[in-house]
Amino acid sequence: MAVPRTGHATSVPVAPATSVRREILPVPPALAPLLPDHGLVKGTVVAYTGAGSLLAGLLAAVTGPGGHAAAVGLPRLGLLAAAEMGARLDRLAVVADAGHDPAEVAAVLLDGMELVVLGLGGAAVPPSRARVLAARARGKGATLLVTDGSWPAPDLRLESRVAGYTGLGTGSGRIRSISLDIEVRTGTGAPSRGRLAARPLGGRVEWIALADTTDITGAPETTERERSVAS
Repeated sequence: MAVPRTGHATSVPVAPATSVRREILPVPPALAPLLPDHGLVKGTVVAYTGAGSLLAGLLAAVTGPGGHAAAVGLPRLGLLAAAEMGARLDRLAVVADAGHDPAEVAAVLLDGMELVVLGLGGAAVPPSRARVLAARARGKGATLLVTDGSWPAPDLRLESRVAGYTGLGTGSGRIRSISLDIEVRTGTGAPSRGRLAARPLGGRVEWIALADTTDITGAPETTERERSVAS
């Protein structure tokens, strides 16, 4: 038995496919052009090697506008430097001594934080453990940045190297500005490179991009105190 037709068939418009929106954590504006997404992608793992001053800048970029971040296993983290870069310390959780398993502490803090910076203390994280932590970061929509250790197959590798500095502030005993050579790698593609400098501007420390590698030159010697500030 034929089914009677009750009307004419109509075509239903199909919406064009769109790419999944990637939520991005802010970074210092001078660093953004070197990153594939102009920021740190939420739910990913970033492996960082280099100066602590850039870590302070990343924490400032997240907490300054009102975000929440945590630093785990980083007893030498420069909180004063982070504050000078605009960090809100009331939005930064610090666990300097995370005991024998800082990764477990970081896993807990991924729930409720947008950025968790984890110091591995020179340890190498096994692939099975790394997959669990990466899945937790992805599920919580938080960015996990690991440093001072080995992490298998991170989503992004960020490296900085001190390139130079300028003289000391009068009576402060501190380096006034420092420049870093930056390298960013994702997968097997060609790295992105640039040079940034942290300089006092308008009552706070700002990161700026340097086009000329001779903008900041190193002095022949530094004291132990100066080296600790630079790192």
